[in-house]
Amino acid sequence: MNNLRLLITSVLSLICFTNVQAQNIDHFYGGLGAGQGRAKIDDDRISAELIGAGSTSTSIVHDQIDASYKIFGGYQINSNFGIEAGYFKLGEFGFKSTTIPSGTLNGGVKLEGFNIDLLGYLPITEKLSFLGRIGVANTRARDNFTASGSIAVLNNNPQIIDNNYKAGVGFSYKINQSISVRTEFERYRINDAVGNKGDINIGTISLVFPFGQDPVKEVKVIERVSTEVIPVVVVVTEAQPPIVERIIYEELPAPVVVTPPEILHVSFSSDVLFGFDRSTISPLGKVELDKFSNQLNGVAYDNINIVGHTDRIGPKEYNDKLSLQRANAVKEYFISSGLIASNKLSTIGRGSSQPLTDSGACRGLHSSSEAIACLSSDRRVDVDVVGLKNKVE
Repeated sequence: MNNLRLLITSVLSLICFTNVQAQNIDHFYGGLGAGQGRAKIDDDRISAELIGAGSTSTSIVHDQIDASYKIFGGYQINSNFGIEAGYFKLGEFGFKSTTIPSGTLNGGVKLEGFNIDLLGYLPITEKLSFLGRIGVANTRARDNFTASGSIAVLNNNPQIIDNNYKAGVGFSYKINQSISVRTEFERYRINDAVGNKGDINIGTISLVFPFGQDPVKEVKVIERVSTEVIPVVVVVTEAQPPIVERIIYEELPAPVVVTPPEILHVSFSSDVLFGFDRSTISPLGKVELDKFSNQLNGVAYDNINIVGHTDRIGPKEYNDKLSLQRANAVKEYFISSGLIASNKLSTIGRGSSQPLTDSGACRGLHSSSEAIACLSSDRRVDVDVVGLKNKVE
């Protein structure tokens, strides 16, 4: 009972927690899990039943552990909780008792059914979450009894379908956008069809496959801002010649054109380059970076500064690290293209310190997906080409 209270308290605390940092946002999913179930055989009850029938148990051999599995589907309502339904098979458990007068009694029960649960999530990192669940299980118990010697069984195959609670706790880890893995401990309350109620404890590992999620929106902000080149012509004129017997003509020097260095600023959307919460360049991102590299071919410049930015979702330390990882990923891709020298590239991660959205923007939204979309302009990688000028042929 104390363990059950702990499970229920954990689940309720998760349901009350809200934070847009959780890894899963509204979508459908399906999955399957497998593990091991454990039942507790009540020796005292078996012995009492035998004594009531005029026999005494001399030994009882248990079969309390069996394989279990489940198939499920659900809907992630928001970042912190969802609803899930599925089919489960808890396994087959039993016993064998030897009696005096000479005889045996063998018993077993098979347990399977359907469940519907409410799930709560507590994010630990961007990918790892603690999860808890509480729900109702509709369990079918099919018993099987055989006897020999002095033991007589009135009903060899009693069955029952009963509704009871179930609860569980565990962890969920998002490997990528297409798959997550869960490890869970669950407890099912069951009726064994002969008047006994007890708990079946299940440990499982499950694979979860999200589907129906919105594709990553292509939000591209590429802006060229450059300093207008205004030629400044300095003309050296001939001074008033002195009055002499002859006039000396001096050739005027050619006009001197002073051109200030040009700065090319390009801003790439991180959602295009990487996808949400990633630092690996996507195929579409590589196409955009290749276009940029080709534009610089045949152009001279002093250096290229790459600055990574994130939105304000998540811890500051994580965002600082992610923004630098994205800037470094762009740098390494430029180097691998062979069009940009590594000694002209520098990187820095600004995290969420320089957002394009106002501090009061994106408040009062009803789901994490809306918040992520609203803050999309903050997730970017800025590239500044300094000292841009045409190459001298």
